[in-house]
Amino acid sequence: MGETPSRQSARGRRHGNANANLDSAFARLPSSSLNADSIRELFDQVRHGKLSPDAAVDRLRHLPFEDLGFANLDHHRALRAGMPEVIFGPGKTPSQMATIFSRLAKHGGNILATRASEKQLTAVKKKVPKAEYQALARAIVLRRDKKKYGKGIIAVVSAGTSDIPVAEEAVVTAEMMGNDVEHLYDVGVAGIHRLMANRASLTRARVVIVCAGMEGALPSVVGGLVGVPVIAVPTSVGYGAAFKGLAALLGMMNSCASNVSVVNIDNGFGAGYVASMINRL
Repeated sequence: MGETPSRQSARGRRHGNANANLDSAFARLPSSSLNADSIRELFDQVRHGKLSPDAAVDRLRHLPFEDLGFANLDHHRALRAGMPEVIFGPGKTPSQMATIFSRLAKHGGNILATRASEKQLTAVKKKVPKAEYQALARAIVLRRDKKKYGKGIIAVVSAGTSDIPVAEEAVVTAEMMGNDVEHLYDVGVAGIHRLMANRASLTRARVVIVCAGMEGALPSVVGGLVGVPVIAVPTSVGYGAAFKGLAALLGMMNSCASNVSVVNIDNGFGAGYVASMINRL
């Protein structure tokens, strides 16, 4: 039997008042602070029935960032997007990298820094000794959450050996986001039989990432063999007329295979991230 209009109205007023109270509580907090008191006040609202659990989760999605002066760290990126904020290495000093990495690490989860140098790694390890360097991917990682969030396998394919660094960036990203990853390397169109020999691995995958330079033909071939999303990654591998990956990018964007989408040149991270989000659906 449904609620009477009067009961529905009363319940609506209670939730409305609770939300208004919580808005007021958060308004009193400094704009860039995130502390135990703000979380505790939120939990108390839920415990006393003044706020629903769903409403509390919604509020947590919008808690503030941490201002380091040279960077504003988004500590709730994982809650909103499923993965903690990822650090892009180029342009950051070793000290900046170490500070950002260590502050993110204090909030749990897996931490990933892409395109990182060994000098940056040295600085990071002084603050976070368990951090590791994935040399081929040029990534600094701190792996703590080993739960599998993906529903299937992500396959990462490289056309040539020279494309492996970009492919490895995709592999590391997808693994850090909780996926089972398989890779097939050096199976480009110049020797298409190498790809066909691994067709079973492709058909097992729920998402396929294909990294290729030169003319960028491989993603279209793979797209014609599988019935799942194919994420094409143009690489800057090639001679003069390859224009540092532009030829591959344009070729991939003009693919006849309708299940192929394209990320930026050498963007293995972007491919791994999007593949991970698809694999959670």
